[in-house]
Amino acid sequence: MTDTLPAGFETLEPFAARFAVAGTANRAELRSAAPAAEREAFYAAAKDLVAPALDLLDQKPLDRLDEREQRLLALVLAFGHIALAIEVQGPDEQRHAELRRYMRITRSPADA
Repeated sequence: MTDTLPAGFETLEPFAARFAVAGTANRAELRSAAPAAEREAFYAAAKDLVAPALDLLDQKPLDRLDEREQRLLALVLAFGHIALAIEVQGPDEQRHAELRRYMRITRSPADA
């Protein structure tokens, strides 16, 4: 899949199909299900692009984003989950992933 994101975010194209998911609960599940190497690769590719992505996305109201911009927003939101796994949990991520199945996300402001 190519050309699914706005110009300037081509580096994230390989991750769009896997990480650009809708819904906070789905992103949390993705965080738990993704192998460490996959999370780390996405994190490395996205970390320097989050600020420019937010700058671009902030130029329009959410309901005016086109498909590419919506996909970019989904990647940025997924990055938040993945960053927690990498930056905060680190080697304890797998142990915490097992416990997260008991804490279900039923609603989120990001899903409104």
